[in-house]
Amino acid sequence: MKNIVLQILEFLPGFNCGSCKYKSCEDFANALSGNKAKMSQCTMLLQDRFSRQRKALSELLQKSDANIIEECKIVGVIDHYEADIFLEPLNGEPSCREVLLPFLNETYSVGEIIEYRPLACPITHYARIIKKEGSLLTVHMVGPCRRMDRNVKYKSAGLCMILAFEGCYYGKDIKPGQTVRFLPKHCMMQKVHSGVVVNVVDNRVLIEGVDLKVWQASATTNVLE
Repeated sequence: MKNIVLQILEFLPGFNCGSCKYKSCEDFANALSGNKAKMSQCTMLLQDRFSRQRKALSELLQKSDANIIEECKIVGVIDHYEADIFLEPLNGEPSCREVLLPFLNETYSVGEIIEYRPLACPITHYARIIKKEGSLLTVHMVGPCRRMDRNVKYKSAGLCMILAFEGCYYGKDIKPGQTVRFLPKHCMMQKVHSGVVVNVVDNRVLIEGVDLKVWQASATTNVLE
């Protein structure tokens, strides 16, 4: 996936002008690689001086391996369920954002590192708090175990419920209100999650109602497993 994006970037003008409605050429390349944008959206690329790049990019996108995100299945490691989308961090961030609801009645602060275990997950997580709204904590993952600097202090948050994920997605087209199966890049078990899409902007998505149980399609119906 990353290799395709880099190949596409080689043929884009690289001005980051925003005429394509994306913040950068890299964001536009990501959208092109997932068939979420069209070459014609880049007005700079339509200029005569970029005719060679335009032709080369067109040929690249027409190749079957240029659409690998659409063609390849996204499959979890633990239960081998197929996901609809793969969830990556937002640009410049270390992991997808998670919104947590701690069950412990403790006081937490932005910037603090917490140790917690998500409900239904057997793995202890370590995360840095980046936002606090009432009892809800938005965090970035910093480690699945104590591989951090031993001098780093953290607070135990005990058992927490993950209410939402936010990140950049690749895979099938999704819409608000749709229940999707997704695989977070930072998940240590590489287990498929499920949730409801509440907001989509370009390739950025917010998914709420998160569950480690997933809807697995069968021949006649969808069954929750």
